[in-house]
Amino acid sequence: MEKIYCQAILPLDSTIQDVISNLDKVAIKIVLIVNESGVLEGTISDGDIRRGLLRGLGLKSHIDSIIHRNPIVVPPEMARETVMKLMVANKIQQIPVVNEQNHVVGLHLWDEITIPAVRHNLMVIMAGGMGTRLRPHTENCPKPMLPVAGKPMLEHIIERAKSEGFSSFVLAIHYLGQMIEDYFGNGEQMGVRIDYLREQFPLGTAGALGLLNLRPKTPFLVTNGDVLTDIRYGELLDFHIRNSAAATMAVRAHEWQHPFGVVQTKGIDIVGFQEKPVHRSHINAGVYALNPEALSLLESNEHCDMPALFERLQAQTKRIAAYPIHEPWLDVGRPDDLKQASTAVENN
Repeated sequence: MEKIYCQAILPLDSTIQDVISNLDKVAIKIVLIVNESGVLEGTISDGDIRRGLLRGLGLKSHIDSIIHRNPIVVPPEMARETVMKLMVANKIQQIPVVNEQNHVVGLHLWDEITIPAVRHNLMVIMAGGMGTRLRPHTENCPKPMLPVAGKPMLEHIIERAKSEGFSSFVLAIHYLGQMIEDYFGNGEQMGVRIDYLREQFPLGTAGALGLLNLRPKTPFLVTNGDVLTDIRYGELLDFHIRNSAAATMAVRAHEWQHPFGVVQTKGIDIVGFQEKPVHRSHINAGVYALNPEALSLLESNEHCDMPALFERLQAQTKRIAAYPIHEPWLDVGRPDDLKQASTAVENN
């Protein structure tokens, strides 16, 4: 089936009548004008037509004088959220997507971009941890069920993913797992589907994936059940697919300042000084996108943490990618984190 934007492309030698007919037929309030080489020359909207007619142009007039030259365009890899901000800032409802040759390869429409895309991809949430550092809070409650602003952390994660179009979830449970099952059931009350992986003993942040009975046929997401973040799960998935990675890890920049001046030496000779240097690195943010092929490197009931799975993929020369995040992120591991998470959610 021809994509809608393809129907809205007209050649440079079109008339105003051609544009009006296209606007009526395609009904997306914009026409994309390209030259003989397929390069985008500009756009024409209903408003451009009306202004031209007011200036005395007729239906058989050439469109050259009403083309909006140098329109705002975006590359295919630009994130949905950024496109929305561009639309709001420039008070426009359509933005063409062009490649490096300035050929039209897509079209963002406000009415579509504000509706979350339906994501049939699976999301696995690791919710089996003991939460030792959060005791006594976790003595009678699994860590992902601890309340943040009146709702369990796990519910916040599922609701956020649902708002982005995800509807199929698998929860890996172990410690006090029955409490999680009793609360969420099959997900019907939240309007999603929830299945469970029941660990007989802790399998690590990747090991529980080896219990999946049906291997996903498309890339899927994995997140720790104690990570609260404003990351766009769908954009992580799109990044993963676009970069042809076997596995992608969300990473967050971390800075640490040495408390002392550092003396650089070579043998007994001093070769330099650094006054309280700042060390910059990336830390694992606990959210991942994986291709189904990654599951073949896991054995059922084998303990495996996610970094080890990434190393196995790397050993097979598979591409493993880092997805840098700048969004608010919190790994809820200590009582202070729990308070901070509640404050952040309430103020959001």
